[in-house]
Amino acid sequence: MRLTRYSDYSLRVLMYLGLRRNQLATIDEISKAYGISRAHLMKVVHELGRAGYLETVRGRGGGLRLAQDLDAIRVGDVVRRTEANMDLVECFDTKTNTCRIESACALRGVLEEALEAFMATLDGYTLADLVARRRRPLSELLSLT
Repeated sequence: MRLTRYSDYSLRVLMYLGLRRNQLATIDEISKAYGISRAHLMKVVHELGRAGYLETVRGRGGGLRLAQDLDAIRVGDVVRRTEANMDLVECFDTKTNTCRIESACALRGVLEEALEAFMATLDGYTLADLVARRRRPLSELLSLT
């Protein structure tokens, strides 16, 4: 399983804002901190706002901040929201499935179980877990200290 950049960037934006907690941050700041495209982040931020994860403050001195508590944002929920397609193999999509061995194949069940385990693991973590202090704090790596 490989997550899209969109999911990766979404989680990074939330982590950045989680480190800033009560301060506003700008897309430019986040872009510079991670070395990723401002244009990509604009799309990500828009969707995160629509999903209720963050809020924007317009005007001079405006920016972004989390709209929920760190403990309320589950990693699995963010991934479900940002991944357009979780079909690991063709037979997961009943509309386009043309697999000839589906009726006798055990692979689909194994992969469904693996995907459920993957998502269950992500559901066990919140944004608070992702920004918790580690050996080298994220805030230091992102030049927030």
